Amino acid sequence: MADIYRWHLAPEGLATRRQLRALGLRPGGQDVVAELHRPRRRGRAPLVAYLYRVDRARPVRPMTPGRAAALAAAMLARRTCPNCRTDVGYCIPRSLGVCVPCHDTPTPASALSR
Repeated sequence: MADIYRWHLAPEGLATRRQLRALGLRPGGQDVVAELHRPRRRGRAPLVAYLYRVDRARPVRPMTPGRAAALAAAMLARRTCPNCRTDVGYCIPRSLGVCVPCHDTPTPASALSR
């Protein structure tokens, strides 16, 4: 079982995924060494962050042209409205499923039912 530390009390040499990424590192396949628990109010379960050893972390893999192209295609798909087929310039909210103008404009079928 991994060691458990309270918020702000983890020893030096351990970091979360985000902290590793800020250092240009990744866990590199190592197992979780410890957990960091942040208590919450009203009897809710604590927030948990997994900690990894910094000395065993590996450098982040460099971005290749193929990965860059795949990322660009994925982001274009997230910005393209499935209704009007335009690139709206922002990621379409998943809660709406379409761009904001398409969501706010009533369709003819829904306008008749009113």
